[in-house]
Amino acid sequence: MPGTPPQPRATGEAFDELLAYARSEGEFSRGHHNLNYVVQPPDSVTARLPSLKGHGRVTIRRRIGDALPVVIRTWQDEAEILDALHGVLPHVPQCLVRHGDMTVLSYVQGVPLSTICRNGKRVEPHLISALAGLLADMTQVRRKDLPPLPPSWPRNSRDGRAFLRALALATEKQIRRRNWSKFGGLFATLGIPEDAMVRFAERVPAMISRPFSLLHTDLHRDNVIFSYDGAPPLICVDWELATFGDPVHDLATHLVRMDYPREQWSEVMDAWRVAMIERCGEAVQGAEQDLKHYVDFERAQSVYPDVMRAVTSLGDKFDQRDLDAATHAVHQALVAAETPLRLKSVPDEQAIEGILFRWNVSNGKQHSKDQGKLSIYWKPDARVPEHPKFPAWAVREALFLEGAAPADHVFKGTAHLSTAVQVRGIPFPVMVRRKVGPANPREKRFLNEHAVLAAIERSGAKVRAPRVLALGISHRRLSDQFTVHSYEGPKGAIRHPDHPAEGLLPHEADDLVDQLCELTKIDCEELGSDTLGQDFYLGLRLELLRMVAQLPKETLALARELGLPGNILRLGEILERHILTPRRSALLHGDLNPWNLVRREDGTGLTLIDWEMAMVGDPLYDLVRHMHLTQTSPDIRDRLFTRWAKRMPEEYTKGWYDDWNVYRWIETVRSAYVDLDRLVTGDSLEAPNVRRAVDTYAMTLKTATASLGLKDRSTANPYLALALPRPDHGQAWTHEYLADI
Repeated sequence: MPGTPPQPRATGEAFDELLAYARSEGEFSRGHHNLNYVVQPPDSVTARLPSLKGHGRVTIRRRIGDALPVVIRTWQDEAEILDALHGVLPHVPQCLVRHGDMTVLSYVQGVPLSTICRNGKRVEPHLISALAGLLADMTQVRRKDLPPLPPSWPRNSRDGRAFLRALALATEKQIRRRNWSKFGGLFATLGIPEDAMVRFAERVPAMISRPFSLLHTDLHRDNVIFSYDGAPPLICVDWELATFGDPVHDLATHLVRMDYPREQWSEVMDAWRVAMIERCGEAVQGAEQDLKHYVDFERAQSVYPDVMRAVTSLGDKFDQRDLDAATHAVHQALVAAETPLRLKSVPDEQAIEGILFRWNVSNGKQHSKDQGKLSIYWKPDARVPEHPKFPAWAVREALFLEGAAPADHVFKGTAHLSTAVQVRGIPFPVMVRRKVGPANPREKRFLNEHAVLAAIERSGAKVRAPRVLALGISHRRLSDQFTVHSYEGPKGAIRHPDHPAEGLLPHEADDLVDQLCELTKIDCEELGSDTLGQDFYLGLRLELLRMVAQLPKETLALARELGLPGNILRLGEILERHILTPRRSALLHGDLNPWNLVRREDGTGLTLIDWEMAMVGDPLYDLVRHMHLTQTSPDIRDRLFTRWAKRMPEEYTKGWYDDWNVYRWIETVRSAYVDLDRLVTGDSLEAPNVRRAVDTYAMTLKTATASLGLKDRSTANPYLALALPRPDHGQAWTHEYLADI
């Protein structure tokens, strides 16, 4: 092995004396992972540690035991890496002595590049060339001189795809999993799914074959030293995150972590190519093509350390400036990771501020302007009076617990962020619900959910629905509206509810019909008159036209290409062909998809949750829309209709048999536009009901165009047809659906 032979371990007494001297006389710095002391050892120590002689100042480095695990480590011992480097890169630090979790390194005389050229500033061309030379020099370190690689590393030392997948899975194992128990709720609230990195690994494409080499992976401005004597001019330090893999990965991490101005990236890439051709020409093959994949990974994995460092940077007492800085850092990290991790959306800075505030207060920190007991300040909304079973102190405690809830207690839907908590002294768990993102023009809300649930509770109707326990606004700026509901999941410990994702069982179908019949007993006057007007179907048509008119132009253009009307006048003419029998209106749930139905553990039926799309209108529509959104076999469909027609009063059912197909027809047309827009924009694709809908889009389009009397043109362009998801073999119910139209 090249370099200095292994140094003898220091005696405990000599090392303790050196460490004590460094603490009193040395220069101290704290990094993300290490404590560092720079000192010139006293003669009494040098006499007992001869390996320190002739080195003047040294660096004593100690790993921070309780540091957040936020980095990927291929090798645990930096000293072994430095030993391998010494023969090829003789000016990097040397490991002089080791003792326990501490090492003494030779001190590199010079100043960091960051003190001369700050992040974001342009780097001079001659420095770019020198930095590219450092990256290229690493290819000269022989694989056999490096420490053994982990079993998870690719056996083929030219397979970039396997290497990038190994990096992604190492991020999952070493960073995401190790921190999830503490930060999982925070990440879930910010919209980062638990399986984000695993999904990234699954999407890694094939890449060009290049020979692997030693990589630094952390070459930023603090880790590049201008040497005083200029020979060599630049020295690379801090090798603890080094690895062995595709050199293009090192280029990607260098581009991102050096924070070059974007206009300098091409200059850096050109310099890297020139330097690499001189040392290892094969390393540049396909580099431009594959660089994007490594940059995407760097931005994807960085979201974990960046968020955790930002949120933990706030001290036990933080001021608004600290909170603003952390909020901005988290927002930047989420924006950078949005595309590579395929995040649904990124909260704006105001929403992030509220999330960070709640998380920190719930974890024992306090805003400098808040006095007294740690809590979340809130202001009740007079529309919901204090609930006798959930007083004001319980609301305050629920908001306090919300910020630190674990990830499996956080449920992020298309419109709401819901967090389940158990307040001590309250015999049942509750759900804190907050709206997320701007209002979606696809899904207009007609009634206030809290008013609907309060009306159900007051009515005494036998409808199983959450109870509204509180409504208010929270956070110091009073900007976050929230609702507290009873939690309708499994009893006992908070666990994910069970939904009838594969369709209703017979007794569940009966129970759903019975609850829809009970909705007719609720006085809708207090909620408002008929939501869509006295002619419900006319209102439904107009609402569909409004929604289509507000779709992005890209969606409408693609709709026309696929055979759907892109002109609302033409669509309106087609929709006018039907006239429905007038029926008495009742309260409707409006969105009875399987994930808004919770199976009761006692097997007695279902609880109906998420009433934000409730409306007043034709009860037949609620039943038919449920069948449209849920896998419904012919026998369950017949069971639903038979029981509904028998138990519902005649004023709500007259003419239903002639009209139910019209509602199914208009819902299919509506889905053809809505699901296409979701495919175009990528919005809400992680929600299970949305994922199922877009996965069967080709069938939806075929059905919709046929029912409109138009030709499905998706097969005219074979590339376009391949881009549309197709139904799988387990969805025969869809074909039954088609046969009835």
